[in-house]
Parts: sequence; C-alpha cells; structure tokens
Amino acid sequence: MDTALDRLDAAHFLQIWQHFDKDDKGYIEGKQIDDFFKYMLLKLGMKTDDITEDKVRRMRDRFVSPYDSAADRNVQIEELAAMMLPVEENFLLLFRRETPLDNSVEFMRIWRNYDTDSSGYISANELKGFLQDLFLQHMKSITPQKLEEYTDTMMKMFDKNRDGRLDLNDMARILALNENFLLKFKTDSCSLEDRKRDFEKIFAHYDVSKTGALEGPEVDGFVKDMMELVKPSISGMELDKFRKALMGHCDINRDGKIQKNELALCLGLKLS
Repeated sequence: MDTALDRLDAAHFLQIWQHFDKDDKGYIEGKQIDDFFKYMLLKLGMKTDDITEDKVRRMRDRFVSPYDSAADRNVQIEELAAMMLPVEENFLLLFRRETPLDNSVEFMRIWRNYDTDSSGYISANELKGFLQDLFLQHMKSITPQKLEEYTDTMMKMFDKNRDGRLDLNDMARILALNENFLLKFKTDSCSLEDRKRDFEKIFAHYDVSKTGALEGPEVDGFVKDMMELVKPSISGMELDKFRKALMGHCDINRDGKIQKNELALCLGLKLS
C-alpha cells in the first residue's frame, strides 16, 4: 500500500478529490471516505482484488481522525492533503507555515505585496510569484516546470468561480486565516466603559507596529474584518472602496493614517 502512496502527488490528489467533490464544495462527507481511499488506490495502480477492507481501514486510521470519519462529518480537502501528500509535494503546509495567520493585518500585507497590478485579485502569474518566494523563503529549490504545476494545481483547488484569478476569500482559505478578530466583541447592550475597554483591545490588535496609528495594511486588516461582519464574502475592489471612504471620514488631520483618537471619534467614543 505504501508503494502505491509513494506515487501520489498534488496533481493526482486533486484529480481523485474532484471525482468525489463534483460540486467543488471543498469537502467530502465522512461516509464517502472509504470509497475515496478505494478509488485512490485503484488510480495509483493497485489491482481491485488487492484493495481489501483492511487496507482501507488502515488508511482511514492513518489519515483521518475518528471524529472526521464519522458519517455525519465533513472531511476538508486542505486537511486531507496536508496529511497525505509527501513533504516535497505538500506545498499546502508551506502556505500554512507552522501556524495559521492570526491577524488580518499580515494577511493584507501579503495580499498587497502580490496583487502587483492593484486589480483586487491575484492572477495565476501573481500566485506563481508568491509560490516562488515562498519556496525561496523555506530554502527549497523548485524547477520552472514544477512551479507551473503547483500554480496550476493551486488555482484549480481554490479558484472557486473558475475565472482564472483568486479573490480575498480564496487567499484567506489558502493561508488558513484565523477567525475574524472582531467577532469576539458584542456590539449591543454594552456600557460606555465596556465599549472603551473593547476599543482598546481592538486598536491594539490592528496597531501591529505599535505607533498609536493605523496605516497601510493595518487599515486594510481593520477594514476587511469590519466589512466581513456585514458581508462575509467581499472582493478586493469592495475593500478598496470602503477603505477610501473610511480614510475620508476618519483621517481628520489628513496624514494618511488613522490615529487612535480619530478612530475612537469615528466610532462614537471620546477617549479621556
């Protein structure tokens, strides 16, 4: 069985996955997992008679937790790919780094850096540049052919509407961005003191540079999380439009930044 799995690469994994996830939901049901493993072994060259229930059970125990393999649970493509692909193929682990991104500011810094034409989308060519830099950062060599293959596979896995480009939500899935920080705070039934305390926590979270003002990707990260409280799926163009409006309203001294007291006033708070 291990010999067959040695032949598994990212492209093969995606082809096998798409056989089951025909609607491109990004997950398969737990009750499908045995059939998934049977089909995988068959596509990797194992004879039908050699694909036993015991081999399938061992694969399930090895790659899928009992919690996820329950019939009423879903198995995510990213999770299974991270478990099954060999190290040299598992570029998803490079995207995730050692821990998921826990701050929209860093996410937006990456987004702005690779959306080189400021179109509000990441094209295949821009994604290729991101991938290449990522491999260099991890001191891993990659051939031009392999880079093209990885870029193509990533586009197929995450470009949900098949328009040949990635939007903010696609990239957030790739980079495993953690839950919206602003969801931790209640917006109603709070006293003035509660609101001031929450504001201090919120501002400190987005003021990554600790300068007492939000600028660049710090503003972007705050805008992204604010918008997604109302509209879970936003485009880069929508973010830019709202960012411009926020800067016009909150940047009172027109220095290109949002000072702490400026943001407080915009939110109806007066800091002592």
